[in-house]
Amino acid sequence: MTRVALLSRSANLAYFQPLLQARDDGLDVAVWPDPACLQAEVAVCWNPPAGVYADMPRLRLIHSIAAGVDNLLAGQDTRGLPVCRVVDPQLAQGMLQYVMWSVLHFHRKLDQALANQARAHWQRGVQVAAGDFRVGVMGLGELGGAIAAFLPSLGYDVHGWSRSPREIAGITVHAGQAAFDGFLAHCDVLICLLPLTDATRGILNARTFAALPQGAAVVNCGRGEHLVPADLIAALQSGHLRGAVLDVFAHEPLPPDDPLWRTPGVVVTPHMATMPTAATVAEQVVANIHRLRHGATLANTVDTSRGY
Repeated sequence: MTRVALLSRSANLAYFQPLLQARDDGLDVAVWPDPACLQAEVAVCWNPPAGVYADMPRLRLIHSIAAGVDNLLAGQDTRGLPVCRVVDPQLAQGMLQYVMWSVLHFHRKLDQALANQARAHWQRGVQVAAGDFRVGVMGLGELGGAIAAFLPSLGYDVHGWSRSPREIAGITVHAGQAAFDGFLAHCDVLICLLPLTDATRGILNARTFAALPQGAAVVNCGRGEHLVPADLIAALQSGHLRGAVLDVFAHEPLPPDDPLWRTPGVVVTPHMATMPTAATVAEQVVANIHRLRHGATLANTVDTSRGY
């Protein structure tokens, strides 16, 4: 019998309990805040309670229910234990759909149409060809690379930025910190798909916004901690930035009194850009539990020093 703890301080993960046990009836699954969680060998997590791993003496594996693991690592002592994430081929498709909606929101001036509708004002904006609308993608990993590679097929002028050089057909890649400002200068809309690391935390800040062209827009579907909200609000209020689509936030759910809800030009969505299905999560978690039992190599392990 392997005890599994479903750990979250911001979401109810109880719906995973029958999904995990249906795939392995040898699992004893406890849901936080059940004290039995502290005796678990496997922690299946999303935004787990602060410091909880230190109170779990039998813990052998920490597993995310998503592709990201930053919320599993922040402020936690993982004690060198393996950390695994979920890899779902459908994630890229879901993220592409969300990014395309966001790009079209600004390219086709739907933001202006919605603002005009709110005041019953009929005005047709001048449309711009896709080839004259520059899309910048920050982060060219598994998701960002696939999205950046697809956008030129729709006619967009696409620029990408990553820490190290790479080649992606049809797009201009800028690599390294020295190329960052040059990349930003080519973005009518900036898409953030970076992993969250010490180097990328707060990267969507006043300096970054100032380096974007006048009237540019920002889309953040990376991590909430990439954004400095006060800097975004200031850039919008000054008129330098046109708008923003935000799907991720440092504190979720976004508190009702957060000014982002009411800042003109900001679209708030509830962390819905893409996610693996519950069945996929359960299958991959159980498969890794079986590997753990038999001493086999775990799938989708994370380099905790890099955060991905």
